[in-house]
Amino acid sequence: MTAAAYDRLKARFARIALLDESQAMLHWDAAAVMPAGGGAARGEQLATLAGLSHELLTAPEMAGDLAEAGAQSGAGAEVGAGGEWDGANLALMHTAHRRATALPTALVEASARAASACESIWRTARARADFGLVAPALKEVVRLQRETALALADATGLSPYDALMEGYQRGIGAAAVEPIFTAYETFLAEALPRAEALQAARPAPVPLAGPFPVAAQQVLCREMAERVGLDFTHARLDESTHPFCGGTPTDVRITTRYNTASVAQALLGVLHETGHALYERGLPAAHARQPVGEAAGMAAHESQSLIIEMQACRSDAFLGFIGPRLHAAFGGDAAAFAPANLAGLWRRVERGFIRVDADELTYPAHVILRFRLERALIGGELEVEGLPAAWNEGFARLLGLTPPDDACGCLQDIHWYDGGFGYFPSYTLGAMAAAQLMRAARAAVPGLDVALGQGNFVPLREWLRLNVHGQGSRLGFQDLLRAATGKPLDPADFTAHLQGRYLTA
Repeated sequence: MTAAAYDRLKARFARIALLDESQAMLHWDAAAVMPAGGGAARGEQLATLAGLSHELLTAPEMAGDLAEAGAQSGAGAEVGAGGEWDGANLALMHTAHRRATALPTALVEASARAASACESIWRTARARADFGLVAPALKEVVRLQRETALALADATGLSPYDALMEGYQRGIGAAAVEPIFTAYETFLAEALPRAEALQAARPAPVPLAGPFPVAAQQVLCREMAERVGLDFTHARLDESTHPFCGGTPTDVRITTRYNTASVAQALLGVLHETGHALYERGLPAAHARQPVGEAAGMAAHESQSLIIEMQACRSDAFLGFIGPRLHAAFGGDAAAFAPANLAGLWRRVERGFIRVDADELTYPAHVILRFRLERALIGGELEVEGLPAAWNEGFARLLGLTPPDDACGCLQDIHWYDGGFGYFPSYTLGAMAAAQLMRAARAAVPGLDVALGQGNFVPLREWLRLNVHGQGSRLGFQDLLRAATGKPLDPADFTAHLQGRYLTA
């Protein structure tokens, strides 16, 4: 192996990363500020950038440099002063190249173009609750995703759906996820009625009296994001239809949506996206724009948003801190902002149609449904025309409700309409990992909850920076959890968390 070949690879991957960063900023712009008439041009821009990135990754000289640098001699080869980091980086380069060379540039560009066009139509279809409006565009997205999945499966030896999953979270496929989800479905069937009964036996919480002016919410959301640790010299907070975190590690863009009738929607959304943003900000700067310097995958990413929002910011300790701040910002009855009342409001178990508004206990059911439907779509067992009916049937089976319209059903999420197949399992895998990481953090950091009660996130943030953020993608999802907690993913930590929070009198 030669250092010169590895240096050329690093330079090429840095250029690819810059193109990907440009795409990320264009995606943020499309979701946050782009006028509706810009959609067609934006689709062409994104398709072109995706094509250029793909061409760099599949260029003939890339294969030569990978061979010369020793990528084909096995993952983990040390290629220079970086030692283990360089070895992991080289292995990830090899994986990226193998996946890219499986896909013709024309397919990559067509997929990007179709997803951009479909997403634009979806925004109107969702507002009108009209699936038929977007169905033809989604059919084209699914067709291209099936073609992509088959090509990746041939190159990787994985099933078509697993090949898509690997693009979001390497190292865990449908065969591992299915029994985890089946076990959770069994747990939920018993736990949900029990949680509802316990909740009904308690006095109803006092609603927070609105309205909550958007300007005041914006100030509070920014203050709380800063309190958690977001540096706004490297970040922005804006509005979008679907809250998300995008941008780059040095220019993070988070969004939320405001509702004057509820402060929780925007605030908890911002805390969730701040968890994502902290992960991006904490990635190892020494390996920026290299594969090993990226996040470990989307399940890892979701663990970081959920450890902030669900594990820390809905804890009794933090509710005691945030209550007086909410009262100072919005006034009203101080008793409504007491920790026990906020817990009754923000940790309320309630069957509902909308995934992003779901409580911790029922949220995995939303993900299980999407996981099964997208597997069927990619596998050809389900066609786009049958999606609304399959959605409604599956939702009724899992949560006993039938959506009143498609806006509350299969139109509610952006992911499929933007070409994101294989992503959804990451949400619940991330929730499970968040519970496991929080348990380890509490064991490792004495007084962690005391700090959260003071609005002090430094101890938690430093533990995460050391054990998760700063590890980049040097370790896969399971190895990352092993290093941080002493074991691979253990769903029992998640169900124990739910038992303690929702199933005790």
